[in-house]
Amino acid sequence: MVKTIEIHGANAYKTFSKTRVGCRGIVIKDSCMLISHEVNTDYYLIPGGGVEENETAEACCTREICEESGYIVKPVTHFLTMNEYYEEYKYVNHYFLCEIIRKSEQKLTANEIERGLIPEWIVPEKMLEMYAKHEDFAATNEEKRGAYLREYTALTEYFKMVEAPEIGMNM
Repeated sequence: MVKTIEIHGANAYKTFSKTRVGCRGIVIKDSCMLISHEVNTDYYLIPGGGVEENETAEACCTREICEESGYIVKPVTHFLTMNEYYEEYKYVNHYFLCEIIRKSEQKLTANEIERGLIPEWIVPEKMLEMYAKHEDFAATNEEKRGAYLREYTALTEYFKMVEAPEIGMNM
């Protein structure tokens, strides 16, 4: 069963008028986690992005990870759906555990190139520690605070799952 978590930002309106659906994948190799590091903005994010028209969540996850990292992955377990509310938006993110199928080529968007996106392999515990500091950005960068809160929440759920594999990790 997929766990659902709701996050209501301090700036969330009482009702939302726009919805954005995305998918993100946790990919582990040699005890490290694949991260999309935006060098020019100093963001570290779990790879993923928005669902395109007529695209399944699994296909979105596979496409986005390949575009950002050059790795073709297979989503194995859908373990979390997160609904976030900020201003008039509801952001829905589906999180998957993924396994690497093979290496391919990155296909970055102009925005990703501008942000300096590069794939990096980082120890998951280090990422959890970094994301745990999400409130440090509250006064200066609400977008980063929200992104890091989202990633902290997802990574916390990932650790709960791998510590208790009977609830869903079948890799």
